[in-house]
This record gives sequence, C-alpha cells and structure tokens, in this order.
Amino acid sequence: MNTATDNIPDIQSSADSRRIAIDKVGIKGIRHPVQVKDRTSGVQHTIAYFNMYVGLPHDFKGTHMSRFVEILNSREREISVESFEPMLREMVSKLEAETGHLEMSFPYFINKAAPVSGVESLMDYEVTFLGEISSDGRYDFRIRVVVPATSLCPCSKQISAYGAHNQRSHVTVTAALESHVWIEELVTLIESQASCELFGLLKRPDEKYVTERAYDNPKFVEDMVRDVANALNQDERVRAYVVECENFESIHNHSAYALIEKTDD
Repeated sequence: MNTATDNIPDIQSSADSRRIAIDKVGIKGIRHPVQVKDRTSGVQHTIAYFNMYVGLPHDFKGTHMSRFVEILNSREREISVESFEPMLREMVSKLEAETGHLEMSFPYFINKAAPVSGVESLMDYEVTFLGEISSDGRYDFRIRVVVPATSLCPCSKQISAYGAHNQRSHVTVTAALESHVWIEELVTLIESQASCELFGLLKRPDEKYVTERAYDNPKFVEDMVRDVANALNQDERVRAYVVECENFESIHNHSAYALIEKTDD
C-alpha cells in the first residue's frame, strides 16, 4: 500500500556530482528540556541548546534535517552523560553517516554559601557536553565548563601606593575524562585557583572578605591557566584538557587571554 510520501521526491538522497564531502552538516541552536545529574540533589532540570552534525559523503546531495529533531524528541528528557553515546550512534546510523558530532550546552546551578555570613544563593555556570564519533567508529566525550572568577593584577599591586586593579575572568576548561567527574568538582577546582571566587549574594562582611582575599592572592592571566592546569595534572581522572582564561580588563578596552592544552597521550 502506497503512503502519501511515496510519491514525493526525496531530493536530499539524490546523488551529487561535485564529489566534495562535507565535514559537518546538521542543525544548530535547537533548544530542548533536559535532566542533568546533580551531586547534591539528584537531578537538575534545565534547558539545553543542541548542535547536531554528521559528515556527509561526497556522493550525497544533502542530509535529512528532520531526523535530527526526531532523534532528540525520541529521548524526551532522558539525556545524560550515559545516554550521550547511544544517542550519537543512533544519529550516525539513522543519517547513514560515518562521523557525527553532538553538543549540548546548558546553564548549571550550584547553591553556594557566602564565606562569612553563610547566606546561600545560586550561581550559574555554562556547561557543555561534547561527543564525537570518528570515521573508525571511536567515541570521544568531553565536558566544558565556563567559570567566572576574580583576578587581581600582581603588577598593579606591586607598583601602586594603595589598591590594585582587578577584573572579572572567565576560566574555561574542556576536559577528556578517564572516569566520572562531577560538574561541581570541576567548578571547585577552577575557583580554587582564582584570586577569588564569585558569589551570587554577599553581605558586607562577605564583601570585605572577598576584596581582601583577591588582594592577598594576585594572579596574572598566565598564573590562572598554569595553576588550573597544574591542578588538572594532579587528577588521574582527567586524560586531556584545554584551559583558557580571559580577563575582561578594568583599565583597558581589551581582554587578556591565555591557553594551555594537554593532548591525549
């Protein structure tokens, strides 16, 4: 029995004569509700942006964009680190591709207590899960965390009669893991290497503490990436990483930036 779609031409599946393969083709920036494991409360409900790509062979004209959405919706909200690989392999299989790439970016919230008063508030962090299937079928997973922090300039402190300029910094770690690491653990590792960490809510005694903490712990952007890299090197669960730091300078109209990469052995 013929269906309504049997008589509709499938242009995407037609042959292409240019013989140029496409490395990534798919959908970008689609939002979907997800559940992410939380170290303290079990599950955190959030909204994620997905980028979903496959490699297109040289003889295929196009890919079937609707199948990406079908795969995403078939999972409903049951998307986690554990389900990432099955979802990615399903995507590669259904789109008849050899390679695939999946990104899931979402805000993640951690309840933090202020350092003196103990008042609690939520801090949000940008987290991304990245999965890839290579042409030999190998699966690779990485996690990226963007952590805002405070950095205080050692040079400014040294040469000034009083005070020192400081700025907001974004420290980004993209890590390949040997075993499970909680998002909270990565955030704590990064924050502990900054001049001072950030908090959503501070009382006056807390503000005094963080101001003096940063002043007593000055760091260049180079110090930040080296100290974070050194801490990652001590964690056997981390196989490879990229550490980036961007300081949004308070006395310049530009940022300071540094990067360290440790590749797979």
